[in-house]
Amino acid sequence: MPRLSIIIVSYNSAHHLDRCLQSLTGPPPRTDHEVIVVDNASTDGTPQYLRQRWPGIRLLDAGGNLGFARANNLGLRQTFGELVLLLNPDTIAPTPAIDRLVAALDADPAAAIAGPRIVDEHGRAELSFGTMISPAAELRQKLLGKLRPIVERLTSTTRYVDWVSGACLLGRRSDLEGVGLLDERYFMYTEDVDLCAAVRARGRKVLFLADAQIVHLRGQSRRSAAGATDVAYRRSQIAFYEKHHPKWAFWLKAYLKLRGRLPDRQDSPSTRV
Repeated sequence: MPRLSIIIVSYNSAHHLDRCLQSLTGPPPRTDHEVIVVDNASTDGTPQYLRQRWPGIRLLDAGGNLGFARANNLGLRQTFGELVLLLNPDTIAPTPAIDRLVAALDADPAAAIAGPRIVDEHGRAELSFGTMISPAAELRQKLLGKLRPIVERLTSTTRYVDWVSGACLLGRRSDLEGVGLLDERYFMYTEDVDLCAAVRARGRKVLFLADAQIVHLRGQSRRSAAGATDVAYRRSQIAFYEKHHPKWAFWLKAYLKLRGRLPDRQDSPSTRV
């Protein structure tokens, strides 16, 4: 039985998956592993492409666009690896990065989750970790993200953090199952922060690893469906505040309504993202 289960949730990602899977197979990680692609009812031929180009990759048909959290949970329930790597299809995750993440968890029994340094296609680091989401923390994250020298400095040091990005998140299955997996109220966005918060609430730690680096071609879905992704983000943001900061949720919704950006709860993003 593989020790590491790598789960990739795909939605119309055929144009990215090849580079992602190539990075995982040439050469493959040292840890005995399996790769599973959970397809959220793609309409771009992703399942057919995978069967033809990557017949050794296990493909799970979600049966519809379940969103990120539910689709990852589907993959988690269909695998058994002691370690689980949640990976976006628009990433390039070279073997050394995955090997370092695995080694980091092996060397730190207190850590339940580890995430790498993430850069864009030009090698520029993104702030892929942070403090627990709150109004002040969100503002700080946005401001720091625009200050390139500070981002480079912050991402050059391995440290414990409140959360790491779900674009590439390695976790111990026992800890993920211990918190009930990802919260499925989040269709897309903030589910990674929520998962890390649940793990930390059990006394476990989240580790950002500066010497493990992957590439994230961030913004591909936003450029192709900006309106839909914005709705998905706002819905998840509201759900997060209702769960973690209920006193602030009212003000967040009032602010979004004032700006004309309050999403209609009846307008499901599943048909559009």
